[in-house]
Amino acid sequence: MTAVGNRIPPASEGRPIPFRVSGALATGSVLQPLNSSMIAVAIVGIAAQFGSTSGVSWVISAMYITTAVGAPTAGRMGALFGARRVFVGGLVLAAAGSIVGMLAPDVGWLIVAYVLLGCGISAHMPNAMTMIRSYAQRYGRQSRTALTTLVVCGQSVAALGPTIGGLLVGTFGWQSILWVNLPVVLLSAIAVMHADVGFAGGHPASVREALRALDVVGIGMFLVAITSLMLLLVSLRDSPSWWLLPVAGSGLALFVWWEWRAPEPFFDVRALVRNRALSNTLGRTLVTYTCFYCVFFGIPQWLQYVRGMSAIEAGLTMLPVAGVSVFSTIVGSRVYRRAGARATLLVGTIALMIGGVLIASVERSTAPLLVLLLVAAVLGIPNGFNNIGNQSLVNSVTSVEEVGTAIGMFRTMAFIGANLSVVVLQVTAGHEIDDAGLHRMGWFIAATAFVLVVGVALSRNMGPKAGVERVDSRPRSG
Repeated sequence: MTAVGNRIPPASEGRPIPFRVSGALATGSVLQPLNSSMIAVAIVGIAAQFGSTSGVSWVISAMYITTAVGAPTAGRMGALFGARRVFVGGLVLAAAGSIVGMLAPDVGWLIVAYVLLGCGISAHMPNAMTMIRSYAQRYGRQSRTALTTLVVCGQSVAALGPTIGGLLVGTFGWQSILWVNLPVVLLSAIAVMHADVGFAGGHPASVREALRALDVVGIGMFLVAITSLMLLLVSLRDSPSWWLLPVAGSGLALFVWWEWRAPEPFFDVRALVRNRALSNTLGRTLVTYTCFYCVFFGIPQWLQYVRGMSAIEAGLTMLPVAGVSVFSTIVGSRVYRRAGARATLLVGTIALMIGGVLIASVERSTAPLLVLLLVAAVLGIPNGFNNIGNQSLVNSVTSVEEVGTAIGMFRTMAFIGANLSVVVLQVTAGHEIDDAGLHRMGWFIAATAFVLVVGVALSRNMGPKAGVERVDSRPRSG
């Protein structure tokens, strides 16, 4: 993965990718945030039907683990066999998982359904990015605006997901959160097949060459490492499975060893070491999402346990986070264009630090509702700026062949951060978050954000300068 590439001058940046392309790709990319956010409101109904609360928790874990593992794999497959083919294949798997889930006779089959669904929805964002970069390369367009479209659509759907899910579950039952996927899949398939996104991938000459290019051994080692790590993090909620720690460590070591020597690696470890901008961004993404999910998981629990709010009231109280996130993503995209990644990420990380201090100092059981809403609004700023800043940075420092796998790894870091946040909440706040536990969580976020601020301010690896966007001069195939 190269750190420096050919660039187009700022004059060319005024030609964005048409919305008919970015909008078509966004239709499939919203399936992941939609399903991740709707499942939370369906847990009670699922447990009531199948009578297995512990089994239901594995439904969510199955989707998160599969998505974390599948995202970079799907990105690599898209670069080899065609991003549109893999994108549409993901739609097929998402439809299959939804149908199996609707007909599931027990929790075991529902877990299988969400594994299929996780495989499907993991394919969309990485390959959407590959197709965006492919289109930008072909027609000499800038990809920043299209990336903003994907991020804004995803965040908007994630914000509305609990509301949509609540209405569906309350009216039609929990199965409705699965059958609602089918019209989205159909719409996305029609839009993508009619959009001029191109093949965006190569044509291996034989099955042997295809398997070699895919690096099946490397993918297998990655599966072992990430799956065992995610299972370990999930187990920390109740009874830790510490035996998974050496499995994850050994799997990661073998993965790095193999990828370092592989002629066509699944994930180019050598290039990742050279591409400090990408490796730093992935690490920063892991830490940032750990803090974000502490807020996403922790504050709603505190609102219900301490403030005595219902689930609907807690969700409405958190709504400013989502609304401001969407707005700050749009503003952050403009800041990125004019001032670059450092300025964008400094705004995001400083806002995260301020949000942590506010959680630790003003959020308490006796605080007025207006104060809670204002703090929630502040917490939306880092979500938007950091998300668009980090994803734009990944886009700017990778080639069209690499961006799908890199965005897949970005998603993997986010899902690992989600599980790490559960560990942080257990340590800082315990099972039932009271005022003191919430304040400890806030100070953790503030301290972590301070480290991020220092790292962003001092980093020498912030990609291209403002007003400059990387493009690839290599000819495309297909």
